[in-house]
Amino acid sequence: MRRYDVDAAILFSDILVISQAINIPVTMPGGVGILVPEPLKDPEDMAQRIPNISEIGPEFVSSKLGHVIDSVKLIRKKMKDENKSVPLIGFSAAPWTLLFYSVGGSSKKNAEIGMKWLDDYPEASQTLLDLLTKIVIEYCAAQVEAGCHMVQIFEAMGMMIDEEHLTKFALPCLEQISVELKSRYPEVPLMVFCRGAWYVLWRKLNDSLCLRTYTFILHLLRFSYMNEQLSKLGYDVVTIDGSVDRAIARDTVSGRAGLQGNYDPQELIEAEDGSKTPETVRATARTLLESLGPQRLIANLGEGLGGKESTTLVKAFVDSIHEESEKLISAQ
Repeated sequence: MRRYDVDAAILFSDILVISQAINIPVTMPGGVGILVPEPLKDPEDMAQRIPNISEIGPEFVSSKLGHVIDSVKLIRKKMKDENKSVPLIGFSAAPWTLLFYSVGGSSKKNAEIGMKWLDDYPEASQTLLDLLTKIVIEYCAAQVEAGCHMVQIFEAMGMMIDEEHLTKFALPCLEQISVELKSRYPEVPLMVFCRGAWYVLWRKLNDSLCLRTYTFILHLLRFSYMNEQLSKLGYDVVTIDGSVDRAIARDTVSGRAGLQGNYDPQELIEAEDGSKTPETVRATARTLLESLGPQRLIANLGEGLGGKESTTLVKAFVDSIHEESEKLISAQ
């Protein structure tokens, strides 16, 4: 917020603080992604290790996730002290993503274990998803009470679930979260993001030209299905990643929700040939706005900053969005 003229700030808290809170240790050794050294083995193991849903409430969040809630309060105090009156966005992983890590143990290996659990142990899976859904609700509620103005639900492992399982297991959790939070805080906007959901279909097909073409069509159909369904769950904004075709994004969510995304952060990394400049950033930022429309849009990245981006180019992006969106809106 000090460096850039951003319109909002977002609390970053790792997605697996909830896993840690329900007795599933998490490690981040560096270079190999997030690791869960002792993933759940089976329903019996789950029953011994995971708390009962009756234990989940505000007191549980205060006890197990209080460090995050304290951070929200500290951020809000610092914003007030420095006269930075922009919204603070809260954040939580979604239940399917939390289940995926809890049973798979890694962000880069054991990709099939999550859906295998859903198939092999449907009742235990639903019990775990119900528990996680309740925690997410109470966790987000606590963030709002501590001062967050908006909340994003992040389905980080959207690429690791197919349509059938998504519809049966994941979407009902997301809907329950939105319904409950809206009932408590009707004026607090909610965002939902299901990352890379099309990828499940893509990786099942080989690299022939024919199948690449077919997969592209499936990609578009899956995006349309996925984000259309998300836009019907009561969220105010559907976030889209870099894989999404902007040409169909608005039609897919219709008037039910706004959009967030999906600028390519690669445009913010300086090239050896000098081809990435503030001028190229402005041009690509304007293309984003022209494609998605400058209103009901939170102009943002399709993926997070990776650390190689130029601070000069990041500033150019922020400034360009402000200036170019104002021009486009004035011209309407």
